[in-house]
Amino acid sequence: MDFVKGLKQKETVDISDILSGEWYGKEVKMKGAVHAIRDMGEFSFIVLRKYDGLVQCVYEENKVSEYSIKNLREGATMEAIGVIAAEERAPNGFEVRLNGIKVLSEPAPDTTMPIPINKWKLKTSLETKLSLRPISLRNVRERAIFKIQEGIVRGFRDFMFSQNFTEIRTPKIVAGNAEGGANVFKLEYFGKKAFLAQSPQFYKQTMVGVFDRVFEAAPVFRAEKHNTTRHLNEYTSLDFEMGYIDGFEDIMAMEAAMLTYTFNLLATEYAKEVKLLGIILPDTTNIPTVRFDEAKQLVSEKYDRKIKNPYDLEPEEEVLIGKYFKEEHNSDFVFVTHYPSKKRPFYAMDDPRDTKFTLSFDLLFKGMEITTGGQRIHSYVEQVNKMVARGMDPSEFANYLMIHKHGMPPHGGLGIGLERLTMKILDEQNVRETTLFPRDVSRLEP
Repeated sequence: MDFVKGLKQKETVDISDILSGEWYGKEVKMKGAVHAIRDMGEFSFIVLRKYDGLVQCVYEENKVSEYSIKNLREGATMEAIGVIAAEERAPNGFEVRLNGIKVLSEPAPDTTMPIPINKWKLKTSLETKLSLRPISLRNVRERAIFKIQEGIVRGFRDFMFSQNFTEIRTPKIVAGNAEGGANVFKLEYFGKKAFLAQSPQFYKQTMVGVFDRVFEAAPVFRAEKHNTTRHLNEYTSLDFEMGYIDGFEDIMAMEAAMLTYTFNLLATEYAKEVKLLGIILPDTTNIPTVRFDEAKQLVSEKYDRKIKNPYDLEPEEEVLIGKYFKEEHNSDFVFVTHYPSKKRPFYAMDDPRDTKFTLSFDLLFKGMEITTGGQRIHSYVEQVNKMVARGMDPSEFANYLMIHKHGMPPHGGLGIGLERLTMKILDEQNVRETTLFPRDVSRLEP
């Protein structure tokens, strides 16, 4: 009888092993996918694609007599057997001088790569890249985008843990919608009416009453018939909620500190991808804040733009606000606070000094909203009164109001759009560029 006893010592090496410096001049085995084949006449380069980068292998037929490179195709996977040699012109500064090749798998017969994934940048349309997503993601630059996204989530999670937050998992099939409105995906749920969750709002507030501080990185769903460069129907939201706050300013401070931590992580642990993508990481140590009404007035006066909607920010206004604070304060970020109560959800706490406004905020990054947050109502009486004032039936929210009825601390939180944040870090023009498998009004596959 055999037993599984954990990981075994591997016979193959990875790029990180080679970079340790112990393998130069030694024969190794290395597995990877054939990313490119370059015939140079007397010899050929085989470029292998591995999870941590590219490896250049040098093929000379008189040294690898048992296998002809003419039989090798892009997309095949192989085991390279050869000696490690320094080569500053090669990726990562070394190459494998082949003594042998073992093919592990091959593409289907009579097929070729539909797009040139071995090029530095895919010069194809976004629609082509998305339709061929399983292939286009093999491009080195495309892969780097989602390594950066990994780093953002990693930074978010690590920082939250460091601040004594508890990670939670909330349901994505729900009986009611947290944000209100009609932009929900409806489901038939064993004869009952259900929805895909627009937000984990009710559940993360509930869990503040359990753990004081909670966070989640998970999908949310919006049935909005937008077809813009900034909207998705499914996106990843980085949410946190924290209790015992002194004001909504505590939430903004927590986000600013989290972003600083995350960008430092990207600069160190993801330096290769940052360099590859030409990213200039922003400074988040001193983010300006401005009231909603003041922000509208500032850009109206400076850029001679008439205020059209006094209750919300239009995309063009967000761009101008971002431009204003970049010009005046050299900041890529700005917190816009005190949004009108009319445009905020029923659980947003109104400003006691002027109840037309709320103790809430958006964080704009390079002229685009990436975060919405604020202080929540924690009083049962105040929450019921606001529901009634909005024509809502509190009995329909009995489960949610249970937390208020039995005591909640002053609390608040926020949600960050992961794909939008990634998009603005990379200065991409379309959020689908930074979404692994986008879901929008026209795309349900792949």
